[in-house]
Amino acid sequence: MVSSLDDFSACLDLLDEDPDDTDLLTEAQSLKTDLQRHIDTLELTALLSGKYDTYDCVFSIFAGAGGTDAQDWVQILLRMYTRWFEKKDYTVTILEETMGDEAGIKSVTAVVSGEYAYGYLKAENGVHRLVRLSPFNANNKRQTSFAAVDIIPKIEHTTTDIKIDTKELKIDTFRASGAGGQHVNKTDSAVRVTHLPTGIVATSQSSRSQGDNKAEAMGVLMSKLVRLMEKEHKAHVNDLRGTVTENAWGNQIRSYVFHPYKLVKDLRTNVETSNLQSVMDGDLDLFIESNLRNVS
Repeated sequence: MVSSLDDFSACLDLLDEDPDDTDLLTEAQSLKTDLQRHIDTLELTALLSGKYDTYDCVFSIFAGAGGTDAQDWVQILLRMYTRWFEKKDYTVTILEETMGDEAGIKSVTAVVSGEYAYGYLKAENGVHRLVRLSPFNANNKRQTSFAAVDIIPKIEHTTTDIKIDTKELKIDTFRASGAGGQHVNKTDSAVRVTHLPTGIVATSQSSRSQGDNKAEAMGVLMSKLVRLMEKEHKAHVNDLRGTVTENAWGNQIRSYVFHPYKLVKDLRTNVETSNLQSVMDGDLDLFIESNLRNVS
């Protein structure tokens, strides 16, 4: 950035001597744009100062009310976020994917790895509302559907000293299903781990190895327990008992209207855009960055 600033300053000095030089003017405008981009990046990085903002994250989407439309909405949202992950050069590993009975996806969980993955995505946590003409309705009526996005920091075993009593874990193995390749249906390699006192469940089917899937599921379970402990202000896992359960839904945070007009609106910041297609293609920075600035 210092080099860009020096170049911009030198360009301005030359323009003082020859203000009619169109090439210099074009170069100065380009340098100014680059500097503004650097400044915006530094500002956002300064806002990403939370305890887990530098961590990778566990990213999940669950179908809510709306039947097949809601399951199709999960698939649309997954595509939208995948495009955004690609723009950020993030690595995505699908841990679990449950396909819909007729179309779409009932639920999907992935680990998203990259610089400030949790910090950027944490504000996406909540319910996303879709309004459109349903392709699954014979009368093509307008349908409102819901899906919940759940974001938690991926906390490694080495970064926490919490202990889990193995007697309080239920571990199930099963044949994986979904878009994981043909091998997922051949062996009981998928693993589901349930923490009985809280009812928290973590599943992985990303690997052919049952052992690898168990380790991945335990890592996700650990992350969920740490988040729940902090939310409930508990010092030990053993304190998480009784009626304490994980709430993956939260409040409605954003509406995506496909009909009768096109609009995406964040209900927390009131930021909106009519460029619906751009958002569905992964242009989410407008909403993510405005939420970061609004919270900070």
